[in-house]
Amino acid sequence: MTTTVSSNNSAATSLPQYEVYAVRFATMQRRTAENFIFRDEHDGVVDMDFFVWLVRHGKTTILVDTGFGERSAQHRKRPLDVCPIEALRHLDVQPEDVHDVVLTHLHWDHAGNLDKLPNAVFHIQDDEAAYATGRCMCEPSLRRAFAVEDVCDFVHRVYDERVCFHDGDDSLAPGVELIRVGGHTKGLQAVRVHTARGWVVLASDAAHYYANLTRRIPFPVVVDVAGMLEGHKRLVKAASSPDHFIPGHDPLVLKRYPLVESVPIAIAQLHCEPTPAGVQD
Repeated sequence: MTTTVSSNNSAATSLPQYEVYAVRFATMQRRTAENFIFRDEHDGVVDMDFFVWLVRHGKTTILVDTGFGERSAQHRKRPLDVCPIEALRHLDVQPEDVHDVVLTHLHWDHAGNLDKLPNAVFHIQDDEAAYATGRCMCEPSLRRAFAVEDVCDFVHRVYDERVCFHDGDDSLAPGVELIRVGGHTKGLQAVRVHTARGWVVLASDAAHYYANLTRRIPFPVVVDVAGMLEGHKRLVKAASSPDHFIPGHDPLVLKRYPLVESVPIAIAQLHCEPTPAGVQD
């Protein structure tokens, strides 16, 4: 069943106020020009961070994306700083305690490690599952961002009755909403979360960087450019302010938001107000 995402003007006083964390598990450098469909080859280099996101309130714990594992790290030469699932332990979350996982899409860096979450149900858009297992995967340029082993792992979860399919915008829990935007893939979904500072939107790869949004130039891995640009508009409107919009791979996230202290990895607290210095970056 599809539901309508609530308006920012709707009364939200009765909704839970979730904590939201961006957990970085890997990073790499790439040419800035590789991050925009219209390139300026004179640009320098920029970091690309890889995140999973944890949404938590009371006994409710929701993981957004599952990152990639050692198999993809070796195959694509993208070293891991830490296993993203093991990294959750730094937030006192054990893998077996995760019961709901939102897969924003099935690309290799967002949908690995499913076997490490033995009790989870995986939430995905109908369009994304069809895209990743259908005729589009006969095209090398479309399938290169997928890892067939991870897609097969996902299909095994379907047969194990551990996948919940969504057809468009939907409510996952009070104060946690799924927004189907497509663009990057045919069924990409973002996650809108109610926090003490308002509605935070985890855009995932709807926008890899803040600059994809502010410059209105999409990331070059895109199925539908017009759909991606419309998705940017929808997600900005769904967020309480532009400072509530969180891109999928931007290292500025770790500069804009306070980090969890006394842990050996970088974890940003997205439910907290951004620092003034970070916003100016």
